[in-house]
Amino acid sequence: MAPIQTSISAGDGLLELVGHDLSVPLVDGEWVRYANLDNAASAPALQSVAAAVEELLPYYGSVHRGAGFASLVSTEAYTRARELVGEFLGTREDDLVLFTRNTTDAFNLLAGALPAGATVLTFTGEHHANLLPWRRADVRDLGIPASPAEALAALERALRTLGGGPALVSVTGASNVTGEVWPIEEIVALAHAHGARVALDAAQLAAHRPVDITALDVDYVAFSGHKVYAPYGAGVLAGRADWLNAGQPYLAGGGAVRRVTADGVEWGTGPARHEGGTPAALGAFAIAAAVNALQQTGWDQIVAHELELLDRLLTGLDALDGVRTYELWERGACDRVGVVSFNVEGLDPALLAAALGAEHGIGVRDGAFCAHPLMDHFVARDGGSGQAVRASIGVGTSADDIDRLLAAVDRIAREGVGWTYVERNGSVLPNPDPRPRPSLGGLLDGPVDGGASPCRS
Repeated sequence: MAPIQTSISAGDGLLELVGHDLSVPLVDGEWVRYANLDNAASAPALQSVAAAVEELLPYYGSVHRGAGFASLVSTEAYTRARELVGEFLGTREDDLVLFTRNTTDAFNLLAGALPAGATVLTFTGEHHANLLPWRRADVRDLGIPASPAEALAALERALRTLGGGPALVSVTGASNVTGEVWPIEEIVALAHAHGARVALDAAQLAAHRPVDITALDVDYVAFSGHKVYAPYGAGVLAGRADWLNAGQPYLAGGGAVRRVTADGVEWGTGPARHEGGTPAALGAFAIAAAVNALQQTGWDQIVAHELELLDRLLTGLDALDGVRTYELWERGACDRVGVVSFNVEGLDPALLAAALGAEHGIGVRDGAFCAHPLMDHFVARDGGSGQAVRASIGVGTSADDIDRLLAAVDRIAREGVGWTYVERNGSVLPNPDPRPRPSLGGLLDGPVDGGASPCRS
């Protein structure tokens, strides 16, 4: 592999990420600084997170199971991680903080712990992680509202029809397609007035805005480590203990039990009940390091940085001929995190995304974003293919990243792509693709042939 260039400016991101100065090859042989605008899918690790994990690695040992010094340190780190995440979320004294694999895993866990006969109310435009787990229960579909006020009206109508049994309203904090922030406090107030609980999908919110369980009065919150600059394989579910302690253990196995006999088992309570097996201790510790860094940076700085870049991106896209952006509601009707989905007229979004990467060194996402019903809604309302390109902003994003994207989209829209591409295994790839790959210890030696993307279609 050719040597990595280090003379290219990394821009003016708010916090330093691992790979902030990464140079990547283009299909024409040039090397450029990588502009990562795919933070909504999976954000790189903060440098401080990677350093904290690296410091813990030599002491890695079995959590809650070993008597050696390394195990003691690992157990203390895992326990402290739970405390720090609880502080980050502003949990109540009797709330549980569980470590999961990701947001999807967290909602599947909560779905399995719902009381018998529970009714779940969700909006149709949710991410699949907040749609599919609930289908094992009695689900009331609230549609896709045309405004925040309509969302509240639809919810209130549905709540009035409930029969008095256990009920859960599960709603996104911020859309992973449009970045629009939902009226969470009003939703919580309505739900609680009718005796229902609220689960908040904070996957696209936790890295961008404060998520305080006590202040918002939500009952459950889920988010992923890889969205908050801790991509080490862990996520979080936090909230009220009663349903979780009464629900069937999520993973039947060691650690989730008090005692096992030949023909019976006494399950534990608290976090251990649903964390069977050896936990992802490094992932949990990474999440704690990441949310601690976000809090130390300060939300005022994070929000100001993001909104400045979001305005730059939206203004620039609006000025380009043939480019349309997607909003669920009238722009300005709500707060918005740095997520923008768009299309260029007459250009396949998968081809546009591939060209941005291969010819310009810009990372974006394309497809339906694991939100097929929402994208179908946009097709019915506005036409199109049900797919788009998504650019997403994070604490490492710079103004130069935004300007490069705008210039590249403008050039491709006017002149077309500058390379040949082929569809293979559900991906659009350069053909040929002369870009060298890192060997990663020899594991990537040999040809790389793109993998299928189930959420692209």
